[in-house]
Amino acid sequence: MLNSFAVFDIQNHTEFEKTALDLFRYQVRHNSVYQTFINHLDIDVDRVNSLMDIPFLPIEFFKTYQVVSSPPPYETVFMSSGTTGMQRSKHYVKDLKLYQESFTRGFEYFYGNISQYTILALLPSYVAQGQSSLVYMVNRLIQLSGKPQSGFHLNDSHLSKLIKDLDAQAEPVLLIGVSYALLDLIQEHQFHLKHTIVMETGGMKGRRKEMLREELHTHLKAGFGVDTIHSEYGMTELLSQSYSKGNGIFKSPPWQKIMIRDTEDPLSYLPKGKTGGINIIDLANIHSCAFIATQDLGKQLDNEQFEILGRFDHSDVRGCNLLII
Repeated sequence: MLNSFAVFDIQNHTEFEKTALDLFRYQVRHNSVYQTFINHLDIDVDRVNSLMDIPFLPIEFFKTYQVVSSPPPYETVFMSSGTTGMQRSKHYVKDLKLYQESFTRGFEYFYGNISQYTILALLPSYVAQGQSSLVYMVNRLIQLSGKPQSGFHLNDSHLSKLIKDLDAQAEPVLLIGVSYALLDLIQEHQFHLKHTIVMETGGMKGRRKEMLREELHTHLKAGFGVDTIHSEYGMTELLSQSYSKGNGIFKSPPWQKIMIRDTEDPLSYLPKGKTGGINIIDLANIHSCAFIATQDLGKQLDNEQFEILGRFDHSDVRGCNLLII
């Protein structure tokens, strides 16, 4: 069995690739869904010797299969958000301590010690639906902050006053919210914040019309009176997150890597600056699948940075038919 927590000590690309290849072979043996997928593609596992050779499991499989590399019991099952009647992805989590280690280390890798922040969460739809990995993460960060004002909030005047009071006291605040709820807040209240990080987690969840990230950030910057909007990029099917500190430019922690696949040939990769499908290697996903082909479009930049440019529509999935069993 692989050492689950050793992935958080990875220092360079060589260590990352070795760990990824070891994990690939482990998951082909122990994850029946991934194994079937690999066999369907007629992949010779012994010839997979680099990250570029590893096939990525389409994220849609989490909606219809139990994607696991370890036997029961599982400590929890996280489910994706969705509108009424929509099939939700399920992530069976073997070890919650592994998830806690991943999101805690990931947050502190980019933002420093959690205890310096008051964390205000505006995630009403996630809280209402339940079994959200994002709510679990934010709740744990709230606990670790140790600040009495940290907590979950709904769209109300109390939250508006609290944000303004804390900012006036020069208290470092992280306001993390789903996009539509942040827009609702600035529709009712105007802010001029100097000590608050505003972080959106994406998604209108059917409450508002979808908009490009640049347009969303323009509205949020004006409404909160800040120069930059931060973003969190994570998903139910993963145990790690990427963050942007502005301009929609993301970076991942050392145990996670983004690769951009060709939308016409999903087993091929594109050079930096070219738009394609986002593949994610999440080495913390030891008990599930660490190699996931998402439905997001993006492009790789320099210094392991990347942009998210939207999602596939049905016309974009021409080359993905071969990825379905």
